[in-house]
Amino acid sequence: MDPKAVKSDLVLILDYGSQYTHLITRRIRSLNIFSLCISGTSSLETITSHNPKAVILSGGPHSVHSVNSPTFPSGFVEWAQKGGIFVLGICYGLQLIVQRLGGLVEVGEEQEYGRMEIEVAKNLGIFGNKKVGDKQVVWMSHGDEAVKLPDGFEVVARSQQGAVAAVENREMRFFGLQYHPEVTHSPEGMDTLRYFLFDVCEVSAGWNMENILDEEIKVINDTVGPEEHVICALSGGVDSTVAATLVHKAIGDRLHCVFVDNGLLRYKERERVMETFESDLHLPVTCVDASNEFLDKLKGVVDPEMKRKIIGKEFISIFDAFAHELEKKLGRKPAYLVQGTLYPDVIESCPPPGSGKTCSHTIKSHHNVGGLPKDMKLKLIEPLKLLFKDEVRQLGRILNVPDAFLKRHPFPGPGLAVRVLGDVTEGNALDILRQVDEIFIQAIKDAGLYDSIWQAFAVFLPIRSVGVQGDQRTHSHVVALRAVTSQDGMTADWYYFEHKFLDDVARKICNSVRGVNRVVQDITSKPPSTIEWE
Repeated sequence: MDPKAVKSDLVLILDYGSQYTHLITRRIRSLNIFSLCISGTSSLETITSHNPKAVILSGGPHSVHSVNSPTFPSGFVEWAQKGGIFVLGICYGLQLIVQRLGGLVEVGEEQEYGRMEIEVAKNLGIFGNKKVGDKQVVWMSHGDEAVKLPDGFEVVARSQQGAVAAVENREMRFFGLQYHPEVTHSPEGMDTLRYFLFDVCEVSAGWNMENILDEEIKVINDTVGPEEHVICALSGGVDSTVAATLVHKAIGDRLHCVFVDNGLLRYKERERVMETFESDLHLPVTCVDASNEFLDKLKGVVDPEMKRKIIGKEFISIFDAFAHELEKKLGRKPAYLVQGTLYPDVIESCPPPGSGKTCSHTIKSHHNVGGLPKDMKLKLIEPLKLLFKDEVRQLGRILNVPDAFLKRHPFPGPGLAVRVLGDVTEGNALDILRQVDEIFIQAIKDAGLYDSIWQAFAVFLPIRSVGVQGDQRTHSHVVALRAVTSQDGMTADWYYFEHKFLDDVARKICNSVRGVNRVVQDITSKPPSTIEWE
């Protein structure tokens, strides 16, 4: 998808490392405005090449006083001024504006974290739809504060402690919020963002899935020659399935899908997804059983990063072999490989701002983003790489992918390898995990909770504990249950189950799965954890 073809003004987010940065992107898109997130330390050439209508400087964990703290490039202010670009700094972004434009930022006498009440001091600019004296609860997260503003700036809101909460220079079109309007803990935050973008910046909205579908089909047809063939790697998940359906709509029978059983699938996953592909979606799919090859390569490997790279390399090897067989059949070799890479995959594989790294700070290095060999013979087509998960589901509905399939919880490319901590081939870990996971997911469905949960799964832990089963002492395995709620997978909260539900599930697991005598629940949000365990 060509961002410049989107029928919407672009709002560009410069990422300075806040855990909430990607929520800004998502919140803006929910207003039907196209937004993209790039590193806060991007060059001026990169920033200007996107031709944004507005730029948002995100929050971050840094202090503007720290050595090597990330900042926008030289010439950014002049470029924004000359081009009439609106700039909004959030938290660290506000402090960056103040410090770079000649103001003063100091360590706050009373640091502000969590919910805080602010009061509007001037009903101008960003608070033009408010009244002086209006109060609202916002989410603060800062230790430094602006104590002297640059020339031309004025305070438009203060916190209940008197700290600067919002500033602006309407002539320069520079604005700043010391709090996070993008989080739900700021109840009026979306109203503020909406007013800022539509009324202050006069941004035009035109981001919708119908336009994206038309544009992506055009891009695929422009990329793939009329005689060229394409392979699609189907995982059985929503992302690859929607990607395959989209490409199939564009080029028809020149798409050849392959579903690889890597030995790391869930209980009866192979049979279930193949039936969906053939009966409901009518996609041309070949199933390749490569479970022995994958498990042989993974034997003895405990490092999670190494597991992901091995799996990614093996997938590509299989796709190359599949392409070779197709070449014999078709008389020409397929040139492209389709993957269901999403925007969060792309973002999470970027270097963290202020790290000083130019290469990827790898959070996900499986076959969707990392782990691809430099000499890979197939060129990539990633039609969903600018979309979030919920946007992919919207696109899938337009493409008539069955709703029951679209609502499936995400399943990682490396499969159960990231849910078995340690060596996946050791003992019967995979078999135990499949049984536990099936019981857990079925219980969630039976309780009518499946659609309320973003993702749920079981984890096999590399520890044993003492138990008593059948009046005998056991020394068996521990499994963990994880369920989270989220909008896009960038951040997540753990799901609050009723105690009776957990009690019933734990009893059933311990009574039904041989080799398990203890069940625990993961109650960690993302961040600080990730959703998966490895």
